[in-house]
This record gives sequence, structure tokens and C-alpha cells, in this order.
Amino acid sequence: MTLFGEPDLDGSDLHRASQIETLGGMNIGLFGGSFDPIHRGHIALARSALERWHLSRIYFVPANLPPHKQKQSLSPFLHRYAMVVLATAPEKMFIPSLLEAPAELNGAQHNGGRGSKDKSKQKERVEKPNYTIDTVRRLKESFKASDKLFLLVGIDAFKEIATWHQAETLFRECEFIVASRPGYSLADVANALPERLRPRPEVTHPFRKQAASGDLVLNGATIHLLDQVQQPVSATAIRQAVATGKPLGRFVDPVVSEYIKKVGLYKGSSATHFVA
Repeated sequence: MTLFGEPDLDGSDLHRASQIETLGGMNIGLFGGSFDPIHRGHIALARSALERWHLSRIYFVPANLPPHKQKQSLSPFLHRYAMVVLATAPEKMFIPSLLEAPAELNGAQHNGGRGSKDKSKQKERVEKPNYTIDTVRRLKESFKASDKLFLLVGIDAFKEIATWHQAETLFRECEFIVASRPGYSLADVANALPERLRPRPEVTHPFRKQAASGDLVLNGATIHLLDQVQQPVSATAIRQAVATGKPLGRFVDPVVSEYIKKVGLYKGSSATHFVA
């Protein structure tokens, strides 16, 4: 089915059964982000996607240097990765990943203590932003031909998708699962696409008041909209709660809360105004 591609579209064309089958292969999710910290909203999104699209596993990939947050102060990568490990431990299909780890960590795993040239390459990689397209390609190197990749992302991040590195290519490499929320329409989702994938304004205009739910299948892009998973959680709220000594139970799992307290994360006032 091609949505936004026919002149006689009606509203029902924008919704189809969410049955995704990969004959002989697996549906695999990739969930990237700063995870500073990982919170209940992230876990709720992943669980809903896992169940609705029958994902075999979801890789949680903390970014060492998120491209859109290079000027922001992030907690050290190892702390963010440790919290991901703790938060995902109860779910065997959730897999913490070092795909975007700092070069010194990957170097310790793969370089075997080799010489200064390798160290120079590691330093160069540390300074390079973690582009999603690169991570997707690296992950897919281990895939079978019949496996299918789904990229999980929140709608606030998706609205900036056209500015991502090689965004158009990214849509060819994987399908998107986007966590929607009230206030966004199907037209908003379509209009956020890279220019060459974006439907004409006269096509999207009739859907500007239709809630962002269901699936959009376009030439060059497939987007599955996941609604009803909203959790009033943000990294900013968590940091503010830490700074004021408030409980974190409604934001993060107990093991993550305990880790934050034990390590002393987010106590500095400068950490409270950044958004994950």
C-alpha cells in the first residue's frame, strides 16, 4: 500500500493492520539515544514496540557523542551504559549495546593492545559524532538477508529527522517506529520527512487534523506510529528531582535510582537544564 501517493485518498487509507511478517527472518529493533538517564518512558516505548511488531530483540545503544547534542554536557558514557544495563536486565529481549561506545572501550575489545596508530584512530573516532546511519549499517552486518530492522524514536526527535546525517538513506535501511503523542498529526509526520521523500503539501493538507497514529507507507519510507505509550518523564525532570532531593520512583526503575544516588549523578546545578 502506498499512502499519500494516490489522489483519491481517504482517512481509512492511513490505517492498516499492524501485522509485520518477515518470512524466515527476525524483526529486530534499534533504540538509540543519550539515555542520560534511561527512564520509564524509554522502557514503555520499547515494550510496546516489542509486543505490537513482534520484535525478536531490541538493541539499546547509548551514544557517546550524539550529533544533535555536541554542545550539551552529558554524563560519562560508562555511567549511562551501566544504567541501560540495569534498566533492561528484567527483559531478556532488551540488549544493551556498545555499538556507539567511545573508541577506547571498543579498542580494548578489538585492538588487543596494538600500537600508536590504533590509538590515533581511536582518538579520531572519539571526536566523531555517532551518526545513526553508521550504527544501522554496523548492526546490519550481522543480519541475515531475511532479517528486518526497525528504528525506535520519539516523535519530538523524529520531527528533526530531515536534519539527520544521510536521512534519506536511513529510510532505505530500516523502517521507523515512532512514539507519537497528542498534538501531532499525520501531516506533521509526513512533513517532517526529508524533502525528496516528503509528499506534496496539497496531499498532506487534508490530514493536518488527523492524529498521528497507524502506519504511513510511502515511496522510500515506512513509518509505524505508536500511540498510547506516553509517560510524563523527561531527563530534565529527573535531574531537577535529584537536585531537590525528591524521590525518583515515578521516573526510573529502583535499580537506576539507586545507581544515580550511589554514583552521585546529576547533583550539579549545571546538569538540570539539559534534555535527553
